[in-house]
Amino acid sequence: MDYLWSPWRYQYVTSGPQEPAAGESCLFCRIAEHPGTDRENYVVQRAERNFIVLNRYPYASGHLMIAPYEHVATLEDARTETLEELILLARRAEAVVRRIYRARGVNLGFNIGQCAGAGVAGHIHMHVLPRWHGDTSFITTTAETRVLPEDLDSTWEKLTAALREA
Repeated sequence: MDYLWSPWRYQYVTSGPQEPAAGESCLFCRIAEHPGTDRENYVVQRAERNFIVLNRYPYASGHLMIAPYEHVATLEDARTETLEELILLARRAEAVVRRIYRARGVNLGFNIGQCAGAGVAGHIHMHVLPRWHGDTSFITTTAETRVLPEDLDSTWEKLTAALREA
């Protein structure tokens, strides 16, 4: 068996919860509360119960997240109407990233709780991540680098326009 060591991850996985400071709301709640700053926050679409936002630290161009306005930590805690809308938005986002980025596949998923990898553990959000054949490489692991062919502003413009049309 081969092992690939990534010691820089140790600090991340052993750090305490990424909770907001006392009196501060979480990242998704701050974005939800300020609809006038959608471009600065990379919100590409707002719906009645959820919004779609670009991941600021994407694994690939077009990496989206869908989050409810309501601050809930688990799917179990979310209202049925919120979850129904969230999955319908995921269907729309999947279609858009397939079309705009010619993605050959799409990863859809939740990381619920810090030990499951959630960067914002107290507020559920679904990742929508376009994928292509051969898009994995060792550069992320060996050089702590991701190669993204497009800046976030360009991604925001493309996906905002596409989601309006969808």
